[in-house]
Amino acid sequence: ADHPMRKVKQARVEDDHRVRYLSDDEEKRLRQALMDREGAAKTARESHRRWLTERGLEPVAAIGTEDYADHIQPMVLLTINTGLRRGEMFKLRRTDIDMEKQQVKVRAAAAKSGKARHVPLNTEAFEAVTRWMRQHPGGPDDLIFPGKGGKPMTNIDSSWRTVSAAAKLNDFRWHDLRHHFASRLVMSGVDLNTVRELLGHADLKMTLRYAHLAPEHKANAVAKLV
Repeated sequence: ADHPMRKVKQARVEDDHRVRYLSDDEEKRLRQALMDREGAAKTARESHRRWLTERGLEPVAAIGTEDYADHIQPMVLLTINTGLRRGEMFKLRRTDIDMEKQQVKVRAAAAKSGKARHVPLNTEAFEAVTRWMRQHPGGPDDLIFPGKGGKPMTNIDSSWRTVSAAAKLNDFRWHDLRHHFASRLVMSGVDLNTVRELLGHADLKMTLRYAHLAPEHKANAVAKLV
């Protein structure tokens, strides 16, 4: 008649959401792995061009010295400098990049929170995305990183596994690039509410996972009592 567990209260569990970000050494290895991948891809493509040309076949297009071999490097640079979610980046259109204000608009339809937001582009992010767009011209409503048939990409898991393995990143997912962005902001002294707005969190509770990265703020607060 009575459930024996009826009066048992649910245990309170601390929120231990994963926060994994790159150490300085890991970030250097990641950037080097991206550069090495670019160089290897360009060398392989040029070798293939020569092979086709020598046989009188139509060669593939050459990759310019200022061009990216593919989408991975500009995507990584954009993510670690803006904190965009992978799905948000897949749905970015050329018109979402404000060249004058140097910022990217995340449309409400693409945002997890359902609310639009604007994220400033620092020098590295702006140069990466504009360089990619120059390399791949298109109309204002075209996707910046189109998949097959011009449709949004669905995943980049294979390419990312190759890069992260080359950089020797252990237990590091693509989504952790977003954590890396947020963690760097907090450790640089940016307040949590600004970080929340940049990440597009609907609630500050989600952003509080990064609070422990700024212990000096607590120390400064207590020091004011002296």
